[in-house]
Amino acid sequence: MSSRLALEIAETAEVIERQITANNRLVSQLAAHLRAQPPALIMMIGRGTSDHAGVFAKYLFEVTAGIPVAAAAPSVASLYQRQLHLSGALVMVISQSGRSPDIVEQAAQAKRAGALVVAIVNAEDAPLCAHADWVIAMHAGAEHAVAASKSYLASLTVLLHIAAQWQQDSELLTALQQFPQYLNALGQPPLLAQPSALQDLQHCIVVGRGFGYAIAREVALKLKEVLGLHAEAFSSAEFLHGPITLIRHPLTIIDITIGDESAAAHQQQMHEIATRGARIIPWHSDTAIHPRLQPLELMWRFYQALEHMARSHGLNPDAPPGLKKITETY
Repeated sequence: MSSRLALEIAETAEVIERQITANNRLVSQLAAHLRAQPPALIMMIGRGTSDHAGVFAKYLFEVTAGIPVAAAAPSVASLYQRQLHLSGALVMVISQSGRSPDIVEQAAQAKRAGALVVAIVNAEDAPLCAHADWVIAMHAGAEHAVAASKSYLASLTVLLHIAAQWQQDSELLTALQQFPQYLNALGQPPLLAQPSALQDLQHCIVVGRGFGYAIAREVALKLKEVLGLHAEAFSSAEFLHGPITLIRHPLTIIDITIGDESAAAHQQQMHEIATRGARIIPWHSDTAIHPRLQPLELMWRFYQALEHMARSHGLNPDAPPGLKKITETY
């Protein structure tokens, strides 16, 4: 019997195709607005998986639009009750449920402060939507497995859709529109990692560069959530600035390689790490597709491998102990 996680991963292509079709007009209108009134700053709001989507957004919008992107600290609004000066800023809030009180409060404060607020949500009736100028739906459908999979990928495709329309990047837009066909054509590709790949492992480091680092954070989170494995993510450049001393002890490093502008530098840094004696597990993207979609392709294959690893380890991939689907923080 298939787990819910496996079934939801299998829905990814359908979700993305439905999303692009449903959102195209609205995203085109938002993009026109952003071209007419470019923001001076973009601030990303999110927790957990959505926060990791915000790291992807930082690289995406700084690379494509040349606009600084900062991560919000939701506690500033909810606990410290501090109003930020956000006039002229674009605030993007990513949330599957749109219900966490601290996320909703920061979005409300951002709107009161004069920011343009864009909510990227899966639940369009969520409280968050009342505080947004624009609501862009993920169209991921119900997600029952505690570990987010299709909703995370759906949040990334919304961000890519906005970036492609905003910058009028026809190559990226075409690649995004063709991505569901690409996934369907893959069918059941060889697993990114065999179920035994991380067997008996207690600690590991997940290393990437640029967009690879953005997804490395999500990979590390899922290894914690689903496998109970202590995993931490680093930029391969940042890992050399101190943390590399950990290699004095036996250490496994998962190498997240994306075939984009970062590849050469990342490979050089991974070579340096390997020469210190670390055990390297290479997880590389398919370089035949658009570089901005390679992180999504790698994550899709990772989720499939993760589900297999959980079951082979005797774990329930749908219900990690101590977690629930919607976490409300204040």
